[in-house]
Order: sequence, then structure tokens, then C-alpha cells
Amino acid sequence: MKKMVFLVKLMQEGKLQLIEPSEEIKQSYVEKSESNLISAKILLNSNMLEESVGLVYYSMYHLLTALLFKIGIKSENHSASIILLKELFNYDNKDISEAKTERIDKQYYIDFKITQEEVKIMLRKAELFNSNIIDLISKMNSNEIKGYRERLKELIR
Repeated sequence: MKKMVFLVKLMQEGKLQLIEPSEEIKQSYVEKSESNLISAKILLNSNMLEESVGLVYYSMYHLLTALLFKIGIKSENHSASIILLKELFNYDNKDISEAKTERIDKQYYIDFKITQEEVKIMLRKAELFNSNIIDLISKMNSNEIKGYRERLKELIR
């Protein structure tokens, strides 16, 4: 219930909106996601671990944003997007939630330790997540898009 109040508040503020679905914007975010994942691997290989962690998360987040634009949802809030992944698509959002937490920890705090192996695990999780989201996007038809949009309307009533 608390999550839905949060989503309603964002809708009222204009930070979460139902818009026309956009293949063009969706594709732009898919490309951003791919670029972020490639960059994360380069940074990992250069032993720039905390920077790699940030791009691993953004690779996942940009693909989630692509999914939302595919069905015509504009979300300006990371937490809301992650909630919508679970609530609209019934998709386990644990991996992207953990990646977000890791990104915040590495970006804003200095009292942490991270290893190459931990970043490699994050990368593998991101690759699987991204693959699954691409699959979801590519198999989606117009009736499913309508259904997801209706589901959002129900969630924010």
C-alpha cells in the first residue's frame, strides 16, 4: 500500500506519467544500456571497480526505462521504476535493487571494499537481467501493452 501511495504522489507531481509508447525513445535507452555494459567491462578490466559498479547499475536501469517507454510510461524516479517492474510485469526486481544499492554505496561513500570477483558477479547478473528484459520487450504485443497501461491505472486509483 505504501508503494502505491508513493506512485500516486509521483503521478500528481508529474514525475510518473502515462504517455504515448515510443519505439524511438525505447531504442535510445536500449543503446544506452548496451554502451553502459560495455563501459563497465572496460572499467572492470582497468581495475576501476567502483566506476564499473555504477555503469552496471545504469545498464540495467536504462533497459528498465526502455521497457517503460515501450508501454508508454515515463518515470523520473529510479525507485518507482523498480517498483513498477515488480508490480506491472511481476518481474523479480531483486537484482536491480541490489545493483542500485551497490551503486549508491560506491558513488557516495568511502568506507567500502569491493573486489573484482564481486563486480564480475554483478556483471553476470546484469547480463541476465538485460537479456530477460530485452526478451520481454521483443515479445510484447499491443494487447499486452494495453494491459500493462490499465494495470498502472488500477495501481494508482
